[in-house]
Amino acid sequence: MYTELRRPCRTMILVNPHSGRGQALQLFTGHIQAMLTEASVPYTLVITEHQNHARELVRNADLTQWDALVIMSGDGLLFEVINGMMEREDWQQAIQTPLGMLPGGSGNALAASIHHYSQSPPAWNEELLLSCGFMLCKGLVGSLDLVSVHLASSQRLFSFLSLAWGFVADVDIESEKYRHVGAIRFLMGTLVRLASLRVYQGRLAYLPSSLKNYSLLPSLCQPVPENWTVVNEEDFVLVLAICHSHLAEDLWTVPGAMADDGLIHLFYVTAGISRPALLRLFLAMERGSHLAYGCPHLVYEKVRALRLEPISQQGMITVDGEVVEYGPIQAQVHPRMVFRWIYAADQSRKDSDALPPSIIRGL
Repeated sequence: MYTELRRPCRTMILVNPHSGRGQALQLFTGHIQAMLTEASVPYTLVITEHQNHARELVRNADLTQWDALVIMSGDGLLFEVINGMMEREDWQQAIQTPLGMLPGGSGNALAASIHHYSQSPPAWNEELLLSCGFMLCKGLVGSLDLVSVHLASSQRLFSFLSLAWGFVADVDIESEKYRHVGAIRFLMGTLVRLASLRVYQGRLAYLPSSLKNYSLLPSLCQPVPENWTVVNEEDFVLVLAICHSHLAEDLWTVPGAMADDGLIHLFYVTAGISRPALLRLFLAMERGSHLAYGCPHLVYEKVRALRLEPISQQGMITVDGEVVEYGPIQAQVHPRMVFRWIYAADQSRKDSDALPPSIIRGL
């Protein structure tokens, strides 16, 4: 079920001028500005100046001045905005403000997913940007799932996209040095990391999707509940938990994902996979055919919560592409979180599937 944005829609557009190849502002003025003018959408443009600028701004701004917040950047800026909202004292009211995404980064995973949910043909680069701009002008609002992430330091974050450990996290962060070449940086990072493939030791457990247990997660210092599945393997090449269909514009990671399916899609690849097999796996992911590839080292599970406890002393964990504290981490999906999203997709779930705010906000 959709609602429509009020008209005229007062919109704040946050642009990170350094995202991707550093062309987000030029892409906005060259492609989106005229669309908004034609659709009579009044907006205020805010250029972010430093890391966490958007997080600080959204945490402290009077959001009643705006009918929507739109991010023109990569996925990292949206991570800042969502966590800034959740840090507000009036977070329950703040997250009623609809959010929108215009791709201006390297990966643009959420923008690609939103486009996919609209049942439009695949699109990349400027074509994807124009599709998202059209959805923004159309102004239909639906819901998306959100994931709460707990770190060993007791810090809590909120994720809209992914949690990664091992190969995916390594490629994402280590390829930053190639940012100037755009999305191809991920291919370059993949080839570099394949040349010296790493194996990580750790423990992984999850709550299967068949068990709808929406109680709060136990502390990381406590054992996982008895109804969780504990993975026997301890040697991993990668662990990836993702909420949406795409990990990047050209990586169709979860073909069957929906915007609000109430699931975390958990993938892990165990040690023993060869470099060529791993490369073929990611090439198949471009077409969304990796699950039919028949790789014995790839495991895919639909889950509602998970816990990862690295044993290897060195490594990186990312949440929505941002490096977080390395150590034990757990996450839980909150179906149809009260975040409202500007997009056009088939909404088949009932509002009764959403979690009460007390569960989302609880310690």
